[in-house]
Amino acid sequence: MSPTPTAPAAPPRRAAARLRRRARAHPRLVDAVLAVGVLICMVAGSLTDPHHPDGPTWRSSPPDAAGFTLMALGAAALVLRRRAPRTVLAAASLASLAVLVSGDPRTPVVMSAAVALYTVAARTDRPTTWRIGLLTSAGLTAGAMLCGNPPWYAQENFGIFAWTGLAAAAGDAVRSRRAYISAIQERADRAERTREEEARRRVAEERLRIARDLHDVVAHHIALVNVQAGVAAHVMDRRPDQAKEALAHVREASRSALDELRATVGLLRQSGDPEAPTEPAPGLARLGDLAERFRNAGLPVEIACPDRGDPLPAAVDLAAYRVVQEALTNVHKHAGPGARAEVSVVPVDGHIEITVLDGGPGGPPAHGTAAPVPPPGGGHGLLGMRERVTALGGTCTAGPRFGGGFRVHAILPAQGATPAPRTPAPVPPPRDGAPKDGR
Repeated sequence: MSPTPTAPAAPPRRAAARLRRRARAHPRLVDAVLAVGVLICMVAGSLTDPHHPDGPTWRSSPPDAAGFTLMALGAAALVLRRRAPRTVLAAASLASLAVLVSGDPRTPVVMSAAVALYTVAARTDRPTTWRIGLLTSAGLTAGAMLCGNPPWYAQENFGIFAWTGLAAAAGDAVRSRRAYISAIQERADRAERTREEEARRRVAEERLRIARDLHDVVAHHIALVNVQAGVAAHVMDRRPDQAKEALAHVREASRSALDELRATVGLLRQSGDPEAPTEPAPGLARLGDLAERFRNAGLPVEIACPDRGDPLPAAVDLAAYRVVQEALTNVHKHAGPGARAEVSVVPVDGHIEITVLDGGPGGPPAHGTAAPVPPPGGGHGLLGMRERVTALGGTCTAGPRFGGGFRVHAILPAQGATPAPRTPAPVPPPRDGAPKDGR
């Protein structure tokens, strides 16, 4: 059995959509066509007799000239129904009452009043529709009962109330549907904007996180490579064994930098790409290795990190390690020759308190290498350090110490939760000649 062919529904829908777009583009033309249609209906209604004993037929006597004039005026007023809906309703209602008072109820001018009442209901609010609709329906019905076809309770007289009430209800329904569709579209637009803003915010946060990771890795290892390369160049001719040792440290630091860069860039891989390195992220357990690298570069470092027993959350562990790494890197770059660093990581009341101290006077680092001049107001290292700690709900302060040197103090929640507000340890004001917070 061959399948029954179905008529395509797309072309009629497209035609209706084009018709609606043209109607919205030319509203005055639509109102003129509507006025002509209403006039034709009123004229046809005035020339027919629906109550003839032999059935509906043409009337023996058409309405007079005044009746045709009132019908034309009522229909012509509809051309302005969008611009002045209440004025058009008043004019059509007066024309309908004039026909009823004149004693010629056969002229259905009330049809224009019903269309005008529909327009008012569709373009105003519901309370206004109720007030104007009841007033119009009651006024026209009372005029028909007093001056229309006898007896006063004839169905034609009550029909005026029914038709005007139906027009008001239809206009109110159209207005409610338009408001509902507009609310849905506005909600959809707001949701789309919210999704776009959320996506942009997440992208910005991810870019900032990756930038912090790259800065921590590159700044730390490149600083060590720079110092060791300077040492090798300085002692190459007089002490080749020490130069070889420095170059070995350069090779080790560069390998570590490459490994950490590979791990960081692996986070950006798409699904289906080769797996990222599986080496665990650095944490407080690797502070010994970190301190040993700085000792090999000529910076004496003392670590005080008692065992807590319970492991820290990965984010807190990584942030603590990065704070110590960045602080020691700043000490090595800016504290000058003869500086020493002290690192303390102590659990206090459900938090991890990190303190990094140095007693360096500031100035160029050892071995004759030039230190970069930090920008005014703090460099990216201190900014990234504070952002890391603040993102986990902690606090971070950094500033010069009395008698020279620098102090970095950070408090992180041990469970990754937002800690209660607490006052960080005060940082004394700098003395004359002390280094500024520009590491």
